[in-house]
Amino acid sequence: MKKELEQLLALSLKLGNNLNQIQAAGGNTSFKDDKYLWVKASGFELKHAGPDSFVQCHRDKLESNLRKTYSSDPDISFEEAKVDLLSSMVDRNALLQPSVETSLHVSLQYPFVAHTHPTLVNALTCSPKGKDIVEELFSNVAVFVEYNYPGYALFTRINEESDHFRKKHNQDPQIIFLQNHGIVVSGDSPSEIDSLFEQVFSKIRKLIREELAIKDLDIPKVGLDALPALRMLFSNPKILKAHSTTLSQFFADSTTRFEKVAKPFCFDHVKYNRGAYLYVEPDQDLGNLIPEFEKALDIFRKAEGSDPKIVLIKGLGLIAAGTDNKAAETQLELFEDQMKISYYSGSFGGPVFLGEDEIELIGERVGDLGLGDLGLGTRDLGLGTQGLRKSAPERSRRGELVHDRIAIVTGAAQGFGEGIARDLFIQGANLVIADLNETTSLKLVRELNNPTNSNKAIFIKVDVSDPESVENLISDTVKEFGGLDLMISNAGVLFAGGLDEMEPDTFDFVTRVNYKGYFLCAKYASAVMKLQSKYKPDHFTDIIQINSKSGLKGSNKNFAYAGGKFGGIGLTQSFAMELMPYNIKVNAVCPGNLFDGPLWSDPKNGLFVQYLNAGKVPGAKTIADVKRFYEAQVPANRGCTVNDVMKAIYYIIDQEYETGQAVPVTGGQNMLK
Repeated sequence: MKKELEQLLALSLKLGNNLNQIQAAGGNTSFKDDKYLWVKASGFELKHAGPDSFVQCHRDKLESNLRKTYSSDPDISFEEAKVDLLSSMVDRNALLQPSVETSLHVSLQYPFVAHTHPTLVNALTCSPKGKDIVEELFSNVAVFVEYNYPGYALFTRINEESDHFRKKHNQDPQIIFLQNHGIVVSGDSPSEIDSLFEQVFSKIRKLIREELAIKDLDIPKVGLDALPALRMLFSNPKILKAHSTTLSQFFADSTTRFEKVAKPFCFDHVKYNRGAYLYVEPDQDLGNLIPEFEKALDIFRKAEGSDPKIVLIKGLGLIAAGTDNKAAETQLELFEDQMKISYYSGSFGGPVFLGEDEIELIGERVGDLGLGDLGLGTRDLGLGTQGLRKSAPERSRRGELVHDRIAIVTGAAQGFGEGIARDLFIQGANLVIADLNETTSLKLVRELNNPTNSNKAIFIKVDVSDPESVENLISDTVKEFGGLDLMISNAGVLFAGGLDEMEPDTFDFVTRVNYKGYFLCAKYASAVMKLQSKYKPDHFTDIIQINSKSGLKGSNKNFAYAGGKFGGIGLTQSFAMELMPYNIKVNAVCPGNLFDGPLWSDPKNGLFVQYLNAGKVPGAKTIADVKRFYEAQVPANRGCTVNDVMKAIYYIIDQEYETGQAVPVTGGQNMLK
């Protein structure tokens, strides 16, 4: 049994990681023996399945349910079938629950079953010739089932078609084509399922008039620059995902082309994207993009009663507007699949959309649930389990301040920057780790990101002293997330030494990073924030410099660092006066010494070593002597911590009245006068 379950997991992962097979979180798999059936649990994506991702059910109970007759009312029958399905679970108290499509899995005689939504298959099943072609090419192994609402109603229809096939062929169909839905393939082994899938794809490909050669295209700068404004024009600031390809440009080229993808084909297209999409046709150079978008958005709202989740813009491409990053990525993926289905369906007579009544029914029943598949979820969605996304996390005040906001932290690969980045991400911020250290930064990104997260961390390499590099940082952030809400200028360098030791080149380097770098971050970040303010005046944003206690008081034999930090406070006060009319708050946090961080404790280049070698601490013979010397200068008798700094950062973000402040976090070592 262990072998078969391992095969089931391997099959699930293989299918789930193939974008030609799976869109968004759809698809499920199962294995059954004489007594039990194991089916992929609701809430898991196949590509993230693990050994614990399958629900074990009693096969005899499932099969007895097949013989029951439920209400003719779909809503009532759904609930009746759900109760019986839950009663079949081996562990009735388990949080994980099976998909309502489990009835289909147990009804087929083959031990392995896979249900997916391949683009090529849906191009065929969402066309007027689909049924005829299936009957011509696959009549000895397959049936074609006309559209039914997923769940018990669909299973009933599948069972009827399968009965006809059984009477004719004396066996179950191994392939079930589902109109405007997908495909079910079953077999005695995963390898047999693989072979059947390949046969299906091979035969369909031979009928395709022209294969798609989709290429990524650059989003025009004028379009990219407009994204923060478009983000603010939505009812609430969202995450915008912009993607331009030869395919999206094809369908955005004209109203006629857009009409071929203007309605949904499948259940998930409605579930995640509402099935209504906005088309915008600005002038050729996108010069009037923002007013044209605003006008089109107003018309859409009046017609649909809500904002669109998908926008197709001529000359720019595709935009997905999600309530969070994961939602936006899912919406983008699904609409790109929708465009492929439409394009390929041209080989089979053109697209056939879902009917208006079906679109309305799906919208009424699922709304914006965002569940992984049409399943039963968990008994308490707020609890979550390993691999499950929490649907309604209880957020702290910190989380309320930054959840789903877009933040950049420069110098985030280590030290204070890493700690700040981690905390922001834990609280739900979408995070850009901006640093020169690519290896360490990418390691942090991999550690932070998890398929269950609704937010995302990315790395962008940046030299904060280089204008072009910082400008690209801001531009790439906007391209990834659609705007910017929080810029934390943390990157800094420190070289200790007296006047007789400090070389001019070293002084210039420290000043460029610590002083000029802050200026560049504020300059390019504020341009985006000002545009956002123009279109949503009540939207507050923040620029925060991580300064130092050395910015409040001179530092012996550390003048290059202290001078830059003193200058940083001058910039903070000046920027604050200039930017507050746009609700951009500019403040500085002045931490004490993070003694446990690499800046101080690195055994080769840390400040303890530098200060010991420079003789900055009279009588010190060891690193421990230097550390005790500095701890003794703090009334709190300890160094600063990341959490100390975060309290100041969240205070700054929380209030709307203070700007231009340099907030000391020094344990009493530096006190305001």
